Order: sequence, then structure tokens, then C-alpha cells
Amino acid sequence: MPDCYSGTVNHPINTGRFAALALLFALSILACKKEEQAVVGVAQSARLAEQKAQAAATERDRQRAELAKVPLPTKSMYVNVHEPGQWANPFISADAEYLTLRVTMADPNPGAGASGTLLRPEAARRQELQIRPADLAEALIALPSSAWRYGRVVAVAESPLADKKNRPAIRRNVESAIQKLNDLDVVVDEWPVR
Repeated sequence: MPDCYSGTVNHPINTGRFAALALLFALSILACKKEEQAVVGVAQSARLAEQKAQAAATERDRQRAELAKVPLPTKSMYVNVHEPGQWANPFISADAEYLTLRVTMADPNPGAGASGTLLRPEAARRQELQIRPADLAEALIALPSSAWRYGRVVAVAESPLADKKNRPAIRRNVESAIQKLNDLDVVVDEWPVR
């Protein structure tokens, strides 16, 4: 008798295995592509972070160079100053959300009469600016050289008017300001909490 089934017969089991292998192969290709995309994304993020760090370092170097124009401080000129109102250099008072920069400008005509007299009060030459902590360096760079009578030194204190329940945030601002000033090679004279 002739063999009626001489051709190959596909068993449903073999077809299922083939389909499973094809699906597994396709999934592995997709997974590799996603992994490759993730690696490319991480590399781009690292490159952007490096560029950002370089830009920040360049900006910090520029700020340092600007502030280096102010001479180094002379400690003997300010070591005995213990009252904020007597401090003649920039004075930073930190609050929870901002910094207050107090600057006393020098008398523009020191020879025309005694400085601080009735006609030329020192308080009239005092200015207070509220600034964001991020703007501290640019605010100091913008000051005229006459605002730096002791040299490159800044007093820093917690604001005496600040709410005591915000003390942790205030302290963080003080420490951030001190760190920024140290990065800029500015001497810090931290005042105690009163």
C-alpha cells in the first residue's frame, strides 16, 4: 500500500516551540535596544553634568578674581568691633528664606568735615538689601571698594528679628553663606546669636 503521509507533518507541539523561540528572540532584541538607549541616556546625562560643573567652576573663578581686587583683611582694624552698628564692612544677617546684606558706604568727602557728624550721619550712608542666597557672590562683587574698609572680610550672623521656630532653616542659610564666602576666598567673621 502506498504511504499516504509521505510528506512531513508539522506537529502542533513543534510549531508552538518555534513560535516561543521567535517571540523570545524578538523580546531579547527589544531588551537590548532599550538597554542601549538607557546607556546612551546615562552618557548624555553625565556629559551634561560635567559641562554644568565646568561652567560653575568657571563662574566661581570669575567671581574669585573679581573679589581678589579687594585687599586681604587687616584683623587689627576689626578685632575689637563687637556691635553690628559699628561694623564698617559688609554685614550679612541670615533669615529663613533670604539674606540681608548691610553695607555702609564711606564718606564721599572725608576732608570737608568730621565723618559721622550731625550734617554727615553714618546711618544715612548705610544701605540694607534683601537678597536670595544664590545672589550673594554677585551682590558682593557689585559693592564699591569703599565698602570694604577692613579688607576682604564679611560678618555673618543669624537675624535677631527672625522667628525662633525657623532656626534650623536660618542656620542652614548661615552655613550656606559661610561656605559660599569661603569658596570665594572671603574671610568670614561669624557673630554669635544674640
